[in-house]
Amino acid sequence: MALLLASEVAAMSVWFATTASLASIKAQWTLGPFQEALLTSSVQAGFVVGTLGSALLSLPDRLDLRHLFAASALIAAIANVAILAFEPVDAMLPVLRFVTGMCMAGVYPVGMKIATTWAKRDLGLLIGLLIAALTLGSASPHLLAAFGGVDWRAPYVTASAAALLAAVLINFVSIGPNVAKAPPLRLGNALEAWRNRPLRLANLGYLGHMWELYAMWAWFGVFIHASFALTLGEGSSTTAKFATFAVVGAGAFGALGAGWLADRWGRTLVTSVSMAVSGICALTIGLLFDGPPALLVAVGIIWGVSVIADSGQFSATVAELCDRSLVGTMLTIQTCAGFLLTLVSIHLLPLVVDAVGWSHAFMVLAIGPFLGIIAMLRLRADPAALSIANGKR
Repeated sequence: MALLLASEVAAMSVWFATTASLASIKAQWTLGPFQEALLTSSVQAGFVVGTLGSALLSLPDRLDLRHLFAASALIAAIANVAILAFEPVDAMLPVLRFVTGMCMAGVYPVGMKIATTWAKRDLGLLIGLLIAALTLGSASPHLLAAFGGVDWRAPYVTASAAALLAAVLINFVSIGPNVAKAPPLRLGNALEAWRNRPLRLANLGYLGHMWELYAMWAWFGVFIHASFALTLGEGSSTTAKFATFAVVGAGAFGALGAGWLADRWGRTLVTSVSMAVSGICALTIGLLFDGPPALLVAVGIIWGVSVIADSGQFSATVAELCDRSLVGTMLTIQTCAGFLLTLVSIHLLPLVVDAVGWSHAFMVLAIGPFLGIIAMLRLRADPAALSIANGKR
């Protein structure tokens, strides 16, 4: 698990390379709002396409997991470092970021599949470990930006080197005993995620969670920068960057804690409570805009912890509910649908800000977790839920 964790974080670092470089890029080149958004969303769009193809072909259940992971990490490293051959405003950058995102389809869900092969009544904690590490990876660019002075090329070089290391490390990871015989190739395998009612409910809960998560991560920094500019005045930018790192990074504790609790108290309970807390934060945090900075950060940290706490538990739930021979496919199709939805909420939020301002903009994100709660409580009432979290549901 230690080797898997190191491999997963190292390979996924290419996902965050643009976020870490963005401040330096904007200092030297003029990027329009569309160009800036495209540098981020192109990775997620590539991930959606990659996961869709992988799920339709059932690659995580039919190929050697380590070989699939290694090949994906290697290609991602090459695509990521190839960016250095172009200026940041070149049209090739979104293309190369798209390729990088496609490769992550062979890393993120595949890493979760490997974790499930080792689970012994602790699946929630194992996947929670992976999510916690990736949460810190998502937060780290904000810390890097706070210190400043980093050449825009450095994060790309570092991330590519890390992905190359991951391609080597993953070959030393053992596959656990919880592996079923590979399923036959049927494009309809992926549809099991919707045909099977318990799986459908678990995936609907995950979609509610994802509607909120990435839009919050993408725009919270902009929100707190705007608020601190009004309350703290000149010099507030660095403070806002540190605060954003604290809010997003605090989610690592949520992912770990929720994983431990879900294995003991039940996944439907833990996910529902987590979504209730994050939904309330989405409804209220905007009301603190231009308010006391300490209070705003405190509520932000609660939101940061709760918004990601349930993430790994949706994946664990799907792994426990589905046919064991299709675990990789079901995890891949789940992440595909979730990240596709994030493209909508990420691009919707700035339109809402323009319409109603920051004080009420985040409220639109609360729709997701509250619908997710309904789905998870309906799953809790389903007899199939007894197979989740060792019978704790």
